[in-house]
Amino acid sequence: MLLNRQWIEDHIPHQGRMCLLDGVLEWDATRIRCRSASHRAADNPLRAYGRLGAACGVEYAAQAMAVHGALIAGPAAVSGAFTGYLASVRNVVLSVMRLDDVETDLLADAARITGDERSVLYEFSISSAGTTLLSGRASVVFRVSPRTGT
Repeated sequence: MLLNRQWIEDHIPHQGRMCLLDGVLEWDATRIRCRSASHRAADNPLRAYGRLGAACGVEYAAQAMAVHGALIAGPAAVSGAFTGYLASVRNVVLSVMRLDDVETDLLADAARITGDERSVLYEFSISSAGTTLLSGRASVVFRVSPRTGT
């Protein structure tokens, strides 16, 4: 594994059980692939009524995007100068009803389609054992710093 859970928690706002990703398997300037087994955990914070619905996979993808942003931002991510917010999701296709009954690890893939210092567009998918469980596109906007106007 390229980067572990501790590295992820050190670089994104999600902490403890809310950090859903276990590691980064690969990444480059436009893509990232992360692994997770947290969908099987009985104490997963996204579970409702004992189940983890497939739409919760969007949060797995969003965290992969946050990790990717931290990786390409470098030291600015650790200093807190970099903060992104999920603004919208589109073209989401759910191929399963739930994730908690998936027996193998999840792979969260995200690919940066376009973007600048104010926003970015990603395509994402969550898969397991070679099967796509959900996919879509997501827009992320970045906090505008009152000191710099960026």
